[in-house]
Amino acid sequence: MKKNSIQKQWDDAADAWADFVRTGNDWTRDNLNNPAMFKMLGNIRRKRILDLGCGEGYNARIMAKKGAKVRGVDFSKKMIDLAVKEEKRNKLGIDYHASDACNLRMFKNKTFDIVVCFMALQDIKDYKGAIKEVSRVLKKHGRFVFVIPHPCFEVRIIGDKKIGGWEYKQGTKERSVDDVPYWTKDKLIENALYYTVDRYFDTCKDVIQWKMERLTKHFETSSFHRTLMSYADALHRAGFFISRLKEPKPTKTGLAKHPEYFAGNLRIPQSIVIEAVKC
Repeated sequence: MKKNSIQKQWDDAADAWADFVRTGNDWTRDNLNNPAMFKMLGNIRRKRILDLGCGEGYNARIMAKKGAKVRGVDFSKKMIDLAVKEEKRNKLGIDYHASDACNLRMFKNKTFDIVVCFMALQDIKDYKGAIKEVSRVLKKHGRFVFVIPHPCFEVRIIGDKKIGGWEYKQGTKERSVDDVPYWTKDKLIENALYYTVDRYFDTCKDVIQWKMERLTKHFETSSFHRTLMSYADALHRAGFFISRLKEPKPTKTGLAKHPEYFAGNLRIPQSIVIEAVKC
């Protein structure tokens, strides 16, 4: 498997990322996206599940503890190495593979009941190829449940210009709080007047800066902005129909622990959870 630039970014970030999620510092995952995704998954006991883009295995371990038979795939070998080491320390019966999402050659046709892809599909350049492979390895009527940043509300950098995000009351001062999400521009959310959206149809590769104080090391990754229509068309061509979607809101626990961090998500969704069923 030839290493590409995005894969190298995640290899370089692997240790910091593992610490981030394993120490409870991935607030958005734990208090916004995972609760919505697992509610959509429902009872997964005895289900054969592929965790596509599994990273260091955080969600794979949750699913295994819920009684699922889990396999994990990620293109970052360093992420997989970390997942394997954790499996050896705490055996849950998870098998991990370092492989591209577009080439799941280690799995036969119609192997899985469910494929889960958590905050990874937007990082995959050939998302159409990945979705085709998901269809191949899923059983008939199997479910593909994935979470992505909401394409309608992404803050993006095009050239040197920031596109989208909150507009504020006149006189609102900048703040130096790293742990306020980027879409609040580090300003008090109560001063936010409205949220702007522009150039939605301009699909391109974006660089994501990870600079929160909660990280042991800052790093950058790459992501691809695509329209909802792009994902829907790719699913349709691969033999899926979209059965459900959810735009998560923060949990009560999340709001109580981190009220300022999640305040904007009560007005604008950060993400979308989509369930597609193989016809």
